[in-house]
Amino acid sequence: MKKTAATAKKPAAPKTVASKPAAAKPAAAKPAAAKPAAAKKPAAKKPAAKPAAASKPAPRRAPALATPSDLSKDATRDLSAALSRLLADVFALYLKTKNFHWHVSGPHFRDYHLLLDDQATEIFAMTDPIAERVRKIGGNTIRSIGHIGRIKRIADNDAEFVQPLDMLAELQEDNKSLTAYMREVHDLCDEYHDIATASLIENWIDETEQRTWFLFETSRRGDVTGH
Repeated sequence: MKKTAATAKKPAAPKTVASKPAAAKPAAAKPAAAKPAAAKKPAAKKPAAKPAAASKPAPRRAPALATPSDLSKDATRDLSAALSRLLADVFALYLKTKNFHWHVSGPHFRDYHLLLDDQATEIFAMTDPIAERVRKIGGNTIRSIGHIGRIKRIADNDAEFVQPLDMLAELQEDNKSLTAYMREVHDLCDEYHDIATASLIENWIDETEQRTWFLFETSRRGDVTGH
């Protein structure tokens, strides 16, 4: 028997192509480890500013109140002191006169009330010229109620009640005393040839004598004839 055609060839096993291994992807480069930041040196602390020492206030300069005058320094000193004391007495008499003006009572109230008001107004009008006269000659004068109280000679009357005629009699004596004080200042003015102050005082003496006269006549007790 003829050999049958060559036995069918077994299909050749497919050649397995050896697959090349896939080229490995290069590993991603790891970021270089960051170097630890150098520790910052703490900034040197500035020394705390010392609080500025409280500066002492500059001493105040005394204001120059020495008004120029042709009078001597002794004249300015003595006249200023005398006029300031007189001014304190004038203020004391003014306030007492107003006190009695406010507190007078009785059947003659209206007459006494108006009389004392007129006199108080006249007395108060003396105060500014006296003080300004002191400044004109280069001196200083009173500055407060306390100052008045320390140098005045006219006494206060703080009584709760004063009889009207006693009020008039007391003011009469106070005005007489004020006249005597003004004569003393006038003598001092003559000594230092302060004619301007002397001329003012002469007018005030006349006014004060008139007040004394009115107080005397108003306080007289009349008889049955009215005198």
